[in-house]
Amino acid sequence: MSLESLYQDIIIDHYKNPRGRGLLQSPLGTAFHVNPTCGDEVNVQVATDAQGGLQIGYEGTGCSISQASASVLYELVQGLPASDAEKIRQAFVELMHSQGHAEPDEEVLGDGVAFVGVAKYPARIKCALLPWMAFQDAEIQGGLMPIADTIQG
Repeated sequence: MSLESLYQDIIIDHYKNPRGRGLLQSPLGTAFHVNPTCGDEVNVQVATDAQGGLQIGYEGTGCSISQASASVLYELVQGLPASDAEKIRQAFVELMHSQGHAEPDEEVLGDGVAFVGVAKYPARIKCALLPWMAFQDAEIQGGLMPIADTIQG
């Protein structure tokens, strides 16, 4: 099995078996984003638990890339402090802007490394980034991240 085939399998698995899908009871921040090019939609919500860890909720419709990306986002940042989650978000954004030439760090990005192939296709980058940009906006709205700490996708 090739590495590219393995990455495709990871994306399909997250699409067919989404992790953490569902909205939160009492979110601190919510952001709804749409990709006007293809019609993908995602609603991302954030809150914190008693220990200050992030709680993520999301729902959406769209292609396998956008929906798998939301599942990977959940898997990677659920329960982390906002500062750690922001480092992961920035690493994912950098990966998506690498045009497929990055050597993604699996320790940081986990299943997110599967999106390195997506970064080769400009029309698909927005699909992969959609939940991550909504996550950033939900954090800002919820007061969990100052606007000056962001990197735009």
